[in-house]
Amino acid sequence: MYEGDVLAGNWRRPGKGKIPQVPAELDLVVEDAESGFCGAVVACDKEAVTLEDRFGKRRLFPLAPAAFLLEGKVVTLVRPAATPAAGPRRTASGSIAVEGLRARVAKESRIYVEGVHDAALVEKIWGHDLRVEGVVVEYLEGVDDLPAIVAEFGPSPGRRLGVLVDHLVPGSKESRIAAQVTSPHVLVVGHPYVDIWQAVKPSVVRIPAWPDVPRGVPWKEGVIAALGWRVEPADAWRRILGAVSAYTDLEPELLGRVEELIDFVTEAS
Repeated sequence: MYEGDVLAGNWRRPGKGKIPQVPAELDLVVEDAESGFCGAVVACDKEAVTLEDRFGKRRLFPLAPAAFLLEGKVVTLVRPAATPAAGPRRTASGSIAVEGLRARVAKESRIYVEGVHDAALVEKIWGHDLRVEGVVVEYLEGVDDLPAIVAEFGPSPGRRLGVLVDHLVPGSKESRIAAQVTSPHVLVVGHPYVDIWQAVKPSVVRIPAWPDVPRGVPWKEGVIAALGWRVEPADAWRRILGAVSAYTDLEPELLGRVEELIDFVTEAS
């Protein structure tokens, strides 16, 4: 017994009838075959595509095979290919790329950031630059124990530490913790945003502004609810990070602080 009809399809020309792959270019209008949700492509990364319908509602869908309809025909959406630029290749941070870069021994100096999302964003924009310098970025999962973490690191003239802190504004808990770090071999800087998500320009993720979240509501969950994104925080972050391609996608308040930390930890002692 065979499963299905063995004569179904164009078996004489197996190449004909294959599901076409279509680049998920911005503004391409497609329909999710399973749910019937129809919208234009507003963002795409290697794992998922975001569609926006005519009412402004957005949904995230995985880039699964044969999962979409284009003009009524089944297609597989794929991430668009990057367009090569003329002239010297630039990194995401805007610096000239070092071609043929070989791995080098990491320096003792380090940069610490608060969370995994901070680390992912720094890697995406400044990763090449940091590998050129041999600087490692690590994340802390918060700064409540920062003074003890600094003491354990053991900063010295040849072992500098740079720390990037979220919501480092006068009177905040973070500012009081940062003030306890007094070593001349440690630089603590920060941006004013509650979460690193806000350091991505709203226009990059096609929203008018980052929503205000009431006190007592978890910030990420509050943002997702206010924007009407029916996704988990991890999926929302993948979408946000996937929309970022260069330093111009980030707010100056973050750009300047990261550049300051890189300069500090790479400065000759």
